[in-house]
Amino acid sequence: MTTREAAIDAVSRFFKDGGFQAELADRIAVKTSSREDQHKDELKRYLDELLRQRFETMGFSVNIHPNNMLERAPFLVAKRLEDPTLPTLFCYGHGDTVPGEDGRWSEGRDPWQLVAAQTSSGERWYGRGTADNKAQHTINMEALRHVIETRGKLGYNVTFLIETAEEMGSPGLADFCRDNRDMLAADLLLASDGPRFSTDGPDIKLGTRGGLNIRFRLEYREGGHHSGNWGGLLANPAIVLMHALTTLVSRNGEILHPGLKPTSIKNSVRDALAKVTVTSGPGDPDIDPWWGEQGLSGAEKVFGWNTFEVLSFITGDPDKPQNAVPPFAEAICQIRFVVDTDPDTFLPLIRKHLKDRGFEGISVEPARMSMLRASRLDPDHAAVEWAVNSITRTTGKSVTVIPNAGGSLPNDIFLNIIGMPTIWVPHSYTGCSQHAPDEHVLPHLMKEGLEMMTGLFWDLGDGFPGLKQEPV
Repeated sequence: MTTREAAIDAVSRFFKDGGFQAELADRIAVKTSSREDQHKDELKRYLDELLRQRFETMGFSVNIHPNNMLERAPFLVAKRLEDPTLPTLFCYGHGDTVPGEDGRWSEGRDPWQLVAAQTSSGERWYGRGTADNKAQHTINMEALRHVIETRGKLGYNVTFLIETAEEMGSPGLADFCRDNRDMLAADLLLASDGPRFSTDGPDIKLGTRGGLNIRFRLEYREGGHHSGNWGGLLANPAIVLMHALTTLVSRNGEILHPGLKPTSIKNSVRDALAKVTVTSGPGDPDIDPWWGEQGLSGAEKVFGWNTFEVLSFITGDPDKPQNAVPPFAEAICQIRFVVDTDPDTFLPLIRKHLKDRGFEGISVEPARMSMLRASRLDPDHAAVEWAVNSITRTTGKSVTVIPNAGGSLPNDIFLNIIGMPTIWVPHSYTGCSQHAPDEHVLPHLMKEGLEMMTGLFWDLGDGFPGLKQEPV
């Protein structure tokens, strides 16, 4: 049978028969932590051995390109060209992960081994990279494969980009895409990363908040000095830096400097977010309603506003504290921002703000090699309604449309540099322990993700939203 339902049935059987789990297990076993140079060979092996073969069996040509900014993190570009006159779909994923944090996982689990376990909340599949992002791009690859095998063709062309440094802020990706805009040009992006808003129903996101990591450092002298002899005489950099940070963010988590947050939320965004209620699901932490910008709903705080977080604060020796005035203090902070603010102004504003308040000597510098910028597709774009209708047809569930995700992804590169509408269909959930020990995915969301993406990729053969095209 060459029907939509046949393709979805085939991908469901693939999941039930253990094919998807086996495929994912092979990918989790490759230690692709991009922040550690010793995993350079594993990053390349993930692309060259695991993904290349899978793409080539699907009729894709595959090339691995160097990353001129970060040598250990190459790019894979897989292209399936059915007809140059047909429109092109663009897919994206990242093969790298955060560090495995070996020894910190529950029940002695190996982060580089896919482990299925029953919990009080149901079955979970544990492993580093399950949620972020190996399971998600594996779902999309397998959905494409099942459409090809069922119908014999897609009815459009596909470019699939896999990078290996997303967990470092995607250094080199913007330059690569800018230099290869013609090779990567496409009519629509369908990709998956980040969590679903709810495990009960699917959602789509039209962009992301940006993310800027900032290093604050204050160093007064070399070495610590005995607090009994020098306490009260030597300025403590930790105390000074703490007070400096509290001029930027309040004790309730509200950003104090007006230049670091939007002046308002656009009506179209506010209207979309009025349909979204943020709650804690099973295994999630309880929300603190008193935290963050006052007067905003939970959805507006996380999807429509900027936030300032202190990610780490170090002074002295945290493992072996001494009775000494420390010589330095350092904080790594982060601003998540929406498209309504200009991140290029943040560091100059902060430096001037601290200087004007007498905080001398605090260096304020980027803490990552690159910055992920904010982006947002217009919710009125034809691709949005098309995606909602396709997913609803497959699942029978209503679909939540979120203007932009709370986290950060290189969506601005695809939307603004290459120039294509962008739709993100996440397959994880907020309680997945992403970037932490015990990262996991929920099997029933993986199965639903396979079915949703198979439906979406099938429906594209009937015509790209917003483009005139003869159905296959």
